Amino acid sequence: MGTVDLIKNLAKRIMPARGRYMIRQILNAPLRGMSSAQYWTRHNVTEHRRFANAQSSIEYFNWRNSQYPGSIELLPLDQASGKVVLDYGCGPGNDLVGFSLYSKPKRLIGADVSTSSISEAKARLATHGFNDVELIALSDASVAMPIADRSIDIVHSAGVLHHLPDIEQALREIRRVIADAGYCQIMVYNYNSIWMHLYAGYIYKKMFSWRKQIRKQDIFKITTDGEECPIVNCYMPDQFAAIAGRCGFRCEFQGAAMSLSEMMWLPQRFEALKDESLDPEGREFLLNMTFDQRGFPLHRGHVAGVNSYYRLYPV
Repeated sequence: MGTVDLIKNLAKRIMPARGRYMIRQILNAPLRGMSSAQYWTRHNVTEHRRFANAQSSIEYFNWRNSQYPGSIELLPLDQASGKVVLDYGCGPGNDLVGFSLYSKPKRLIGADVSTSSISEAKARLATHGFNDVELIALSDASVAMPIADRSIDIVHSAGVLHHLPDIEQALREIRRVIADAGYCQIMVYNYNSIWMHLYAGYIYKKMFSWRKQIRKQDIFKITTDGEECPIVNCYMPDQFAAIAGRCGFRCEFQGAAMSLSEMMWLPQRFEALKDESLDPEGREFLLNMTFDQRGFPLHRGHVAGVNSYYRLYPV
């Protein structure tokens, strides 16, 4: 066990929560200021899991999708047969596996700034025998992709654009490579969510009272992908549509999906509503929720989950 681990274990045993937080901040100080490429090379959605065989890879694929009920219908992987597909921000290859299992793409390309994720995607695909998937390591300094103009039928991007320093530059580059008859299917974080208005706006502040003056938008950023994640944004549908429009796309909001974490937090909404410290926007959000037949909360008719989904069509 290294020195850092010893300090962390000692702090956990003898210090209250706030003291442990301060120790963690000191020990993690070198992580702050990392570029997106550095952060996502150090971290990824599988936490660098290695898959011994195809069955374990498939089981993980199914488990991960089950954590966001309805997500696979809003960002389908089984409608790409005969198409040229780009997974923009492919990470360690979860959706590349899905496309390869449930569609027969004419050409499948994965692109990411994380060198570790590219390596892990290659290894995971190999366990299935999917060795013809093309993998591209992108530069953190430029959005440019080594892909020909108008050559991609489907651009798939799940949970990536909200981490970029300039989303419009990235979308303009995607607009360059997408075929005129093609489309993009995109997931970005949803402002109109239980995560934002209940967890970040109330539950987290209750658990860590010394942070209660922090804006919920900033709490959202540190609770979704880790405190050291350089960039985390979220959008209302009209905001994202406006961004897409400036980049040459017609945007259709497909809906949102809940995380199971949000469903666990949902019963605390009544406690939050009774607390006068809850912000007015959060109070309005929670008071006016309705529910669908599955028991999922709705905001203005749409699932109030952390993941929002869009189709973009070039214009």
